[in-house]
Amino acid sequence: MSTPLTVRVERAADGQLVLRAAGEIDASNVADFAEALNAAVNGGSDLNVDLTAVDYLDSAAINALVPHAESLQITANPLLMRVLTVSGLAELAKIRPAAEPDD
Repeated sequence: MSTPLTVRVERAADGQLVLRAAGEIDASNVADFAEALNAAVNGGSDLNVDLTAVDYLDSAAINALVPHAESLQITANPLLMRVLTVSGLAELAKIRPAAEPDD
């Protein structure tokens, strides 16, 4: 069973727009993710995309991110780094892994 997706867009303390997603992003819910992403990017400035709480994403999510890649700064769950790199998205967007929590 997949983890439901939640997406919210907010302003950080420095005024930067941040899209925060949590759960799993796949073909079943990518429309909600893409809609929020498109609306946030239409503001014209760079967008921080926080994927630290995303456990899984598939090619549908990559396809939603690629058109906006040059204006995105993505912080990703370390589990996602391989797929973001192999897909080529890491060559188009600024992507960094989130710090892993201390145990």
